[in-house]
Amino acid sequence: MMVLSMWIIVLMMFILGNMIFISKHKHLLIILLSLEFIVLSIFFFMMIFFSYIEYDMYMLMVFLLFSVCEGALGLSILVSMIRTHGNDYFQSFSML
Repeated sequence: MMVLSMWIIVLMMFILGNMIFISKHKHLLIILLSLEFIVLSIFFFMMIFFSYIEYDMYMLMVFLLFSVCEGALGLSILVSMIRTHGNDYFQSFSML
């Protein structure tokens, strides 16, 4: 019963992160935070799944490595965008 409630919580986290990603698309910072929330829910899913099948957790370390690299890349893009355009609105610059 405990595992089922954990699966439901992870599923709700994933759905909530996707809803925020779809609905809040004005600021780059909010989009990056929602993507990190989705990655965190996937990490929890993998942690529950690997512990359920009694698998080694080395894959989780690789997943965390890639998610940290993704977060650092997103923050560098955010800083670069704020330095060039002055804000993180998507409507403030041309997509050309």
